Amino acid sequence: MVLTRSPAETLWRSCNLVMTAFFALAAYVQINDPDAVLWMVIYMIPAILTLLVGLNPQITGNFIWKNFTKLHLFLCALGTVYLGFYLFLHTEGNILHEEEGRELFGLGIIMVWLNLCHVSTKNLVGRRVQLVFAIVISLCPFITWFYIYINKEMRSTWPTHCKTAI
Repeated sequence: MVLTRSPAETLWRSCNLVMTAFFALAAYVQINDPDAVLWMVIYMIPAILTLLVGLNPQITGNFIWKNFTKLHLFLCALGTVYLGFYLFLHTEGNILHEEEGRELFGLGIIMVWLNLCHVSTKNLVGRRVQLVFAIVISLCPFITWFYIYINKEMRSTWPTHCKTAI
């Protein structure tokens, strides 16, 4: 028996595999960060969860997958509140020039993507909109990373551990 996938399912799986690569790469670049272990774990969890969705999209209905995702989302939300409050009190310029701002942005990407995965089995009406949103979201981190990589002025104010990761 030959199993055929719809183009939408293939795109959804592909987006998840792209985001798996992004989260794994984000974990890797933490290697020389002062709090590397914490951030490597924060990024590897969604890398694994997203890989599972890429391999089997129905896993989002699994009790363990759902609850582990909810727990990680809750912890990321706590981190977002903490970092947001910290940045509100201490930031004087562009938040991407602050380590906490980049960390906040990373938590935001994690939360948006895991929420998108979490609702992927529930949302039957808006699947096309959800798929377009997934394609855009999965490309944004790489476009942003590329922009930051080519923008030497933006990188010039960063600490050494951020400049030497890749």
